[in-house]
Amino acid sequence: MSKTIKLKRGLDIKLQGEAERNISQAPQAETYAVSPTDFEGVVPKLLVREGDAVKAGSPLFFDKNNPEVLFPSPVSGKVSAVVRGDKRKLLAIVVQADQKQQYEQFDVKSLDKCSREDVTALLLRSGLWPFVIQRPYGIIADPEDMPKSIFISGFDSAPLAPDMNFALKDQTDNLRKGIDALKKLTTGKVHIGIRAKDDGVISMLTNAEQHFFSGPHPAGNVGVQIHHVDPVNKGEVVWTVDIQNVAIIGRLFNHGIVDMTRVYAVTGSEIVRPAYVRAIAGAPVMSLLKDNIKPQADGDRVRIINGNVLTGKKTAEEGYVAYSANQVTVIPEGDKYEFVGWAMPRFDKFSVSRAYFSWLFPNRRYRLDTNMHGGHRPYILTGLFEKYLPMDIYPLYLLKAILAGDIDKMENLGIYEVVEEDLALCEFADPSKNEIQKTVRDGINLMIKELN
Repeated sequence: MSKTIKLKRGLDIKLQGEAERNISQAPQAETYAVSPTDFEGVVPKLLVREGDAVKAGSPLFFDKNNPEVLFPSPVSGKVSAVVRGDKRKLLAIVVQADQKQQYEQFDVKSLDKCSREDVTALLLRSGLWPFVIQRPYGIIADPEDMPKSIFISGFDSAPLAPDMNFALKDQTDNLRKGIDALKKLTTGKVHIGIRAKDDGVISMLTNAEQHFFSGPHPAGNVGVQIHHVDPVNKGEVVWTVDIQNVAIIGRLFNHGIVDMTRVYAVTGSEIVRPAYVRAIAGAPVMSLLKDNIKPQADGDRVRIINGNVLTGKKTAEEGYVAYSANQVTVIPEGDKYEFVGWAMPRFDKFSVSRAYFSWLFPNRRYRLDTNMHGGHRPYILTGLFEKYLPMDIYPLYLLKAILAGDIDKMENLGIYEVVEEDLALCEFADPSKNEIQKTVRDGINLMIKELN
C-alpha cells in the first residue's frame, strides 16, 4: 500500500446543505447548451447554424488555435440558438433535444490493439479531447505533446463537494477502461489521488498508480497532488483529467458513443433536499433545482453557483450547467449589510481568524452568504496565505510578481505549478479582498503570451 501523504496546511469550510446519499434522475430537459467560455484559451469557430440537426457527439465548434480539437453536442436535436455577446463573442450554442436520443457511432478498436495515435485520434474525433487539461497553465492539452505523467484526483475536498465514491459507484468498468485509454497517451505513469482510508470504488482502481492523501482542503486539488508526487518543472508537461470525465472516456471505449451523463451534487443552505442528481452535461440549472430552492423572505435573493463556493461561477436561473461541473450550489446572496456588523459577536458567522467565535465550534456548519464584509485594500505582508497552500511556494510573492509582470520571478516562484483553484482558499482568507484567482489567471495568460 502506498504511503499516505499528510497535508496540514489548508482549511475545511463547513457549510450547511451537504448532499444526502441518494441519486435521482433528472427529467430530460427541452434544451441543452455548450458554452465556449467554459474552456480557457479557446477561440471558437462554429461548425453548425441555427436549425441544423445534430446527434449526441456531433461537433458544434472547434478551436481556431487548434482545429483538431472539437467540442460535441451533449444531446441529439436541432440547434435552436447561437448566443453571442459583445463584439459577437460566442457565448453558447443551444440545442433543442429530441425526445429519443440518437448518438454518433464511433469505430472503437480493442485498446490492446490501439496505439497512442489511435487513442488520440478517437478522443479528438469524438470531441472528448477537451477533457484532457495540461499543467502548466490549466488549458486544453496539445495532442502533439508527450506528458511525463497523467494525474487524476479521485476525491474532491472543496466545500460541499460530491463524494466521488458514491457518485461513481456503478462506473467501475468505465473508470478502468478510461484509465487504460489514458495510459496509452504517456510513456510515464497514470497517477490517481485517493483520500486516506478510502475503501470505495476509487480505491479499487488498481490499474493506476495510487497515492493516498489526508488533510484539509485543498488536499483534493489535482495541482496539490502533482506537487507532492511529480512536480511540474520548466519545460515539462503533465496532463490531468477529472474523475467523472475519465468515466465518460471509458464509456466511449466501451460502447462507441459520447454519453455525457454525469452525477451532480445539488448542495447549499438554500436547497430544500440536498442530494445527487444524474443528468446530461449542459442541462439547464433549473432542471436540477426545480422546486428545490427554499422560499426566501421579501427582498432576499439566492446565488446559484456552477461548481463550489470557492471556484464556481455565478449563474442565472436561465443558465446552463457548466461543461465539466460536478456540483451546483445555492447560497444566500450577500446584498444586505449590517450596521456596525464588525462590532457584533457574530456567533453564526465563520472566520479564519479569531475575530468571531467560530474557532470555538470546529464542527459547526454555517449558512454563509456572498458578502465580502469589507472593500478592496492594498496587500498586507502577513504570512497568512502560506497557511492555506500546502505547496513549497510563497503565494504572496508570486502574486506580487504577477502584478509586476516579472516573468523570471513568476517562473522562480512557482507559476508553472498553480492554477486558480489552488489559491482559492487564499482569496477566501485574504483580508485585503483581492481577486487572487483572477490575478493568477492573468499571470498564466501573460506566460502563454510571452513564452509560446
